[in-house]
Amino acid sequence: MCLAIPGKIIEAVTDRTDFAVVDVCGVRRRVNIGLLENEGVRPGDWVLIHVGFAMSKIGEAQANDQIRMLTLLGESEAAMQEIEGYGFGELEPPRES
Repeated sequence: MCLAIPGKIIEAVTDRTDFAVVDVCGVRRRVNIGLLENEGVRPGDWVLIHVGFAMSKIGEAQANDQIRMLTLLGESEAAMQEIEGYGFGELEPPRES
């Protein structure tokens, strides 16, 4: 099954302009945003991700609907396994204040 997973862009990767740090349900990973270079994605934007590539820019409401749908279909675990397998670089978990 092909999954499109919503994630929120947290920050740009300074040494690679085609990558951004994206948060997916508390897991942060580097995601290739090169396919969206003409859409002007920036921190705070939501994107749909497939195999480590941001495929489209979406709104927050659509992202929340997609997350709910994945959960209802029992696919949330598969989505998290996909996120963990991107291989674009491990990130440290966010530090608590």
